Amino acid sequence: MSVFVLAAGGTGGHLFPAAALAGELARRGHRAQLWTDRRADGFAAETPGISVCRIRAGQLAGGPVRAAFGLAELAIGIVQARRRLRLLKPAAIVGFGGYSSVPTMLAAAQLGFPAMIHEQNAVLGRANRLLAARIGRIATGFAETAGLGPAARACSVHTGNPVRPAIRAVAGPGYVAPEAGAPIELLIIGGSQGARIFAEIVPPALALLPPALRAALRVSQQARPEDRAAVAAQLRGLGIAAEVESFFTDMPSRLARAHLVVCRAGASTIAELAAVGRPALLVPYPHAADDHQAANAAAFANAGGGWVLPQSGLAAPLLAQCLAERFGDAGGLREAAALARRFARDDAAADLAALVLALAPDRESGGAAERAA
Repeated sequence: MSVFVLAAGGTGGHLFPAAALAGELARRGHRAQLWTDRRADGFAAETPGISVCRIRAGQLAGGPVRAAFGLAELAIGIVQARRRLRLLKPAAIVGFGGYSSVPTMLAAAQLGFPAMIHEQNAVLGRANRLLAARIGRIATGFAETAGLGPAARACSVHTGNPVRPAIRAVAGPGYVAPEAGAPIELLIIGGSQGARIFAEIVPPALALLPPALRAALRVSQQARPEDRAAVAAQLRGLGIAAEVESFFTDMPSRLARAHLVVCRAGASTIAELAAVGRPALLVPYPHAADDHQAANAAAFANAGGGWVLPQSGLAAPLLAQCLAERFGDAGGLREAAALARRFARDDAAADLAALVLALAPDRESGGAAERAA
């Protein structure tokens, strides 16, 4: 049994694929440790079989003072990671992006451990951009990834984005389009804490729908804690059957029964839509680093799995029009669902695990450990 280190930022977009890889490695008889920051404490409690190690890290953006502080945190984190890597002697290290992954990956490169990075988005992230020249092995979530130089592109492999086991578990049943007179399931999600834009725009948009369509809706909407009560009251006032929560613990089942999803365009969101085969109206977060959500959304929409609605031009009448058009075209929804499903990479976790295991062919003989001694 070998031990692998997975270094990731503390948000779901980085942690979910790391957890999926950890599960696949465990299935093959190996152990994984997640090296990240304190934001992942709750994640560790919900992910059996993976231990978490905190590594100091700091962002290098945000002005001279903050950058200087971040640089000091980065230096401390590298020292921490070097010490722990020497003690653990892992077979290989995998970075999943986010600033919290940088100290561990730099330490791995310095010590000569086998290492690779996984880029979830359709644009190479800033952390992975910094690491790409030092690591030299890259797996990508999208078939086309902007920001890869010629050398990095030559050593990149498209594996897709691994999704959580709970999502894979509901990926089997096909899509059933809404039928006349039957309930219509609408799922609205905006990341782990919901999106303010959806709280502001969804209730007035639904108010503009024809009464018969509005009466058929069954809405599940994720909203920020400070918005939840107001959104629930507005939907209740419209006579819409709705559940509004800051976090849905049963998200896989809600996604599986959704006829249409309104959401952001993070890499994990796109991967989960594809895995289950659900059409979506995508509203990319306009302030995402390097506008990567716009690139993610474009890739999914160009494949036929959804439709992009830029936030800059989004208003209640436009959203209402899009919803009415989509729900009035059952054939179009079925086609989009099928194309969304075709966009999925079902073997992403297995393919990524195979790449990781191939990094250290001498792991059983202790070659990597000897190099780090």
